[in-house]
Amino acid sequence: MSQRPKLGAIAVVISEGHVLLARRRNPPDAGLWGYPGGHVEFGETALAAAARELKEETGIVATPVDYVTNIDVIGRDAEGGPSLHYLLAAVRCDYVGGSPIPADDVAEAAWFPFERVRSGDIPMSERVAEVMDQAIALRR
Repeated sequence: MSQRPKLGAIAVVISEGHVLLARRRNPPDAGLWGYPGGHVEFGETALAAAARELKEETGIVATPVDYVTNIDVIGRDAEGGPSLHYLLAAVRCDYVGGSPIPADDVAEAAWFPFERVRSGDIPMSERVAEVMDQAIALRR
């Protein structure tokens, strides 16, 4: 198989009991809330990519601190074969400044209280609450 997974980075930004989420405009996960992020460029670390994508997509400035986890996102075609494959490096970032303003492929960006994310009452990508809780545990 000549196809390979694409590497992406997502920024997990936590501040004052809230987490920053972005609602995706484009597939995969169009219409769902998740972490801002995107492709890692050749020669760029996933830490740097998370901070860059965060600023490009939301206007938020944050300092990348450490890795939280890795997430495989594998889409399936009608026959059940893989149609897309991303390996996302979830990066915990310390909030520096800015207000969420959606840009690029983000339709909306906003801060959500931890409990609202855990409640599952907003349409989210897979593992958003789990990754948030892992990032919170790393801060302690």
